[in-house]
Amino acid sequence: MSDRQNISSGTPWESVHGYSRAVRVGNNVYVSGTTASDEQGNVMGENDPYAQTVYIIEKISSALAEAGATLADVVRTRVFVTDISRWEDVARGHAKFFSEIRPASTMVEITQLVDKRQIVEIEVDAVIGAAR
Repeated sequence: MSDRQNISSGTPWESVHGYSRAVRVGNNVYVSGTTASDEQGNVMGENDPYAQTVYIIEKISSALAEAGATLADVVRTRVFVTDISRWEDVARGHAKFFSEIRPASTMVEITQLVDKRQIVEIEVDAVIGAAR
C-alpha cells in the first residue's frame, strides 16, 4: 500500500466540506475541482472564462508542485463550465498550458457553481513521471 499525502490549500472550505486540494497516492496525484477564487474567497476574472481558466490552472500547478508533480505529468482534465457557448475561451486558456502535453480531457456544461461568479471549474489527475 502506498503512502497517502493530503495537500491543503489552507482555505476554510476544506474543513467545512471535508476534502483536500489534492491527494497523492504513490505516483498518482488527484487535484480536486478548482475554481477561480483566491484564499479569501474573492473571485478572479469575473465573467471572463479565459482569465478564470488561466487562474485555475496556475492554482492547480501549485498544488501539483506541492505533491511533487508538474503540469507535464497531467494525464486527464475535467472542465466544468456554466455556459458552453463560451467553450472556445476556456479551450484557449486550457491550451495555453496543455497544447504540448495533451492530456485526455472532458468539458461539460453545468447549471452553476457554488458562487455564481465562478463560471469554470477544473479538476486534474496526474501521474508523476508521465511527462514526455
